[in-house]
Amino acid sequence: MIYEVEQKFPVADPSQLERRLAELGAVLHEPVLQVDRYYRHPARDFAHTDEALRIRRIGPQNFVTYKGPKIDAATKTRREIELPLAPGEAGFAGFASLLEALGFQPAAEVRKHRRKAHIDWEGSCVEAALDQVEQVGSFAELELAVAEAEVPRAKACLASLAARLGLEGSERRSYLELLLQKSDAA
Repeated sequence: MIYEVEQKFPVADPSQLERRLAELGAVLHEPVLQVDRYYRHPARDFAHTDEALRIRRIGPQNFVTYKGPKIDAATKTRREIELPLAPGEAGFAGFASLLEALGFQPAAEVRKHRRKAHIDWEGSCVEAALDQVEQVGSFAELELAVAEAEVPRAKACLASLAARLGLEGSERRSYLELLLQKSDAA
């Protein structure tokens, strides 16, 4: 079973983080728009069970992703299953129709402009992302996908890299949670 080990941090000065990433040899790719449509389960409350189901669109590519409950209090470590869908608008709309026919209802849509890079750190290839999330703000994410036995090592690796990059104030809430809380406060 593969686990996504992730840490996310608010970023006040994205250009400063870009410089720190460059110092480590990371090359940030051009921004890509990611559109994530999240769904409510017809029989259980994902907010209560700490799960998520989404369809993600990146250009013409589409993916369906299930995220299980977080397994610790410090990071966003959780089981993740992601599968490719048919490409294009028809693939996105078709799978959305299937979910809705099964009783799943759209909860919200998160739109973010993401710049990715990879960093070799402590023997791992860490995926770093600099995100500008519409209506939420700027964040950095550090992520590794590992087998269950490797989770403790991956968490230590990400914590070490975050410290080196000067990232503080780890945020465990998802972009969906942050967006919904902001909407509720408005």
